[in-house]
Amino acid sequence: MNYILVVDDEPQLLRALKINLHARHYSVLTAATGAQALDLAGHDLPGAVLLDLGLPDLDGMDIIRGLRAWSAVPIIVVSGRDNPAEKIKALDAGADDYLTKPFVMEELMARLRAVLRRPPGEPAPTRAVIGGYEIDVAAATVTGPDGPVRLTPTEWRILAILVASPGRLVPGRQILREIWGPEQEESGNYLRVYLAGLRRKLEPDPARPRHLITEPGIGYRYQP
Repeated sequence: MNYILVVDDEPQLLRALKINLHARHYSVLTAATGAQALDLAGHDLPGAVLLDLGLPDLDGMDIIRGLRAWSAVPIIVVSGRDNPAEKIKALDAGADDYLTKPFVMEELMARLRAVLRRPPGEPAPTRAVIGGYEIDVAAATVTGPDGPVRLTPTEWRILAILVASPGRLVPGRQILREIWGPEQEESGNYLRVYLAGLRRKLEPDPARPRHLITEPGIGYRYQP
C-alpha cells in the first residue's frame, strides 16, 4: 500500500508516530505544515492521513477540504481540540475519524486499520452538466447547444475543482491557494472575476446562477 502521511507540528509526536507505524510495517512520511502536507499528497497520494488541526500555516479543516476536493484518501484527525462542535465540523468537512489527544497508541492503530479496510471511495466525477452544457473534465472540453465552448486555463482549473465535489462547498481560500498559491488566499476578487466569466459562458441566466453558486464570504459550490 502507499505510505501513511502524518501531519503535526509537534516533533516528539511526529517521531513517536513514525516509530510506531514503522514497527507495524507501514511506510511513513511526515509534514509539520499544511502546505508541506498538501504538496506531499499532491505528488504521491498516501494510503491514509493522520492530521492535527492546529498547524502553524493552515487550519487543519482547510487541509481536509483541500484533500477532499480531489481524493477519497482516509483521514483520521488527531487533535487536542476536544470540543464536540470541532469534531462535527471536521467530520462534516470530510474526515473519516477523530481521535482526541492524548490518546492510546493502540487505539489509533486500530482506527487506522479500520479505515484502511474500507472500500475505496468513489473517484471524482469526470463529467458534469451545467444547463445545456456538457463538461468532460478528463478531455477538458465543454460542449453546448451551439458546439464547443472555449474556457481559459484558469477557468478550467476553477471549474475542475468545483465539479470534483458536486453539491459540496469549496472554500474560496482553498481555490485561491490551489491555483495562485498561499500568498493569494485573501485575493477573493480574482475568483469573482473568473466565476463571472464562467457563468457568462455556462449559466442560462448568469445573473441568477443555478449551478455555479456563491456562498457569500465562504466559497463556491457546483450544484448539479
